[in-house]
Amino acid sequence: MGEIKVSPDYNWFRSTVPLKKIIVDDDDSKVWSLYDAGPRSIRCPLIFLPPVSGTADVFFRQILALTGWGYRVIALESLGQSELASRLTLNCQNSYVEPHKIRDIPVTIMDVFDQSALSTEAKEEMYKLYPNARRAHLKTGGNFPYLCRSAEVNLYVQIHLLQFHGTKYAAIDPSMVSAEELEVQKGSLNISGQEEP
Repeated sequence: MGEIKVSPDYNWFRSTVPLKKIIVDDDDSKVWSLYDAGPRSIRCPLIFLPPVSGTADVFFRQILALTGWGYRVIALESLGQSELASRLTLNCQNSYVEPHKIRDIPVTIMDVFDQSALSTEAKEEMYKLYPNARRAHLKTGGNFPYLCRSAEVNLYVQIHLLQFHGTKYAAIDPSMVSAEELEVQKGSLNISGQEEP
């Protein structure tokens, strides 16, 4: 990320979006660091979790673009040594989120066609576990599509979030959504509601 850290976009991000510290424990022993950008009136923000060994600023392009379009974005910063060790341990374990526990939650799987750390077998297993997930494919991007294919990643994120516009789960300022878009969204919500038994 050496070249990126000297780029004008990254410098703009660092100068306009402060890294905040929030105490999440009664005894001040647990502090989270995060970037919180976009309209504070949004009660259900979009949250980015950094990779196991990364920091939240890897999502600076998503934070800048999505907040510019009216979304509220929170990106959690890196964790301390014990949390990092826990994440690395979890990353190496053969486990997954049980699909039946998130059956009613919309899922979009973003994947790249070029070389990445995930094996083809792992990708195929993920597709089997989440058969109803939408798929967002990028031709390239490797392990860091949010950095090297940020415009496409941002587009796929927006497409995923469209289904929440006009609901209490919207991560966007309602004034940034056109009336026509809200009508289409309400219509699709009514259709999907009628299909349920």
